[in-house]
Amino acid sequence: MIGHELHRGVAENYRRFGLREARGRSPLYEALTLGVADDPSLQAFLDELPPGKRQPNLLLATVRFLAGVQPDYAAFRDVVLDRRDEVAATMLARRTQTNEPARCATLLPALAQIEGPLALLEVGASAGLCLYPDRYGYRFPPTEVVLPGEPMLTCEVRGPAPLPTVPPTVVWRAGIDLNPLDVADPDDLRWLHCLIWPGEEGRAERLDAAAAVARADPPRIVRGDLVDDLPALAAEAPPDATLVVVHSAVLAYVPAERRAAFAEVVARLGAVWLGNESTTVLADLPTPPPTDLPAPPPGPTPSLLVRDGHRPLAWVDGHGTWLEWID
Repeated sequence: MIGHELHRGVAENYRRFGLREARGRSPLYEALTLGVADDPSLQAFLDELPPGKRQPNLLLATVRFLAGVQPDYAAFRDVVLDRRDEVAATMLARRTQTNEPARCATLLPALAQIEGPLALLEVGASAGLCLYPDRYGYRFPPTEVVLPGEPMLTCEVRGPAPLPTVPPTVVWRAGIDLNPLDVADPDDLRWLHCLIWPGEEGRAERLDAAAAVARADPPRIVRGDLVDDLPALAAEAPPDATLVVVHSAVLAYVPAERRAAFAEVVARLGAVWLGNESTTVLADLPTPPPTDLPAPPPGPTPSLLVRDGHRPLAWVDGHGTWLEWID
């Protein structure tokens, strides 16, 4: 990966991913990435790629894209080494662009606190499936709060989250991405499916349902950089709406100095800024969140939902299955 992970080797990155990200979520991906962490041949292959193209998610999705889900490490290893040119070419051409619509459930309480109507601008939008928080349905156990819509997103709530009883009013939505995906393109949709982790039930069906929403009302997603091209897109938002810049699991792929530049650009826009990121990358922002946060719950490493780069709102699951409100 980029950012802090540039300072770690391939073995450490893959072991870290297996133990902190995949464990408890995808037993197969835990086994595969721990296998890479102990395999000099796979590490040598990955070392031949640019640093930003050695990511575990990218390799896992590439093998699945080319050869389907492999049952064990031996089969996975054979695909990489026997088809190394195809694997390398795909990893160089593609990006990790997980577009999990369930992340909207973890953003919804924060969006509900913002005076509307809203102009929603997502950075690192992929195919734009997180640009429709007003269209999806929500169920927040153990509360009784249910909002109608499809797909129905279920998110366990811990703590006194300000759950809305009506969805936010979004009057404008747009996204920016270095390589926008189109769910109407079969290859792009298949790539999004390949980014889903085996063992996580319901994600494929949720992806297809959200893709149907996007196909019926295609989002405006421009190809561009989150620093250089953000102001021009933000200028298109209606002036009578509250501009909200959002992103989820994006800043880990951005060098530290560009994270700081991005924060400065957003500040100049005067937008409400909601970021759903790891505490490691948030620490690189000019005004980072405080370090004396309540401890996150046990399990796979969560993300921190912050407002305006420094105000912590909630610990959240990276794939949107739960949130623990702390604000």
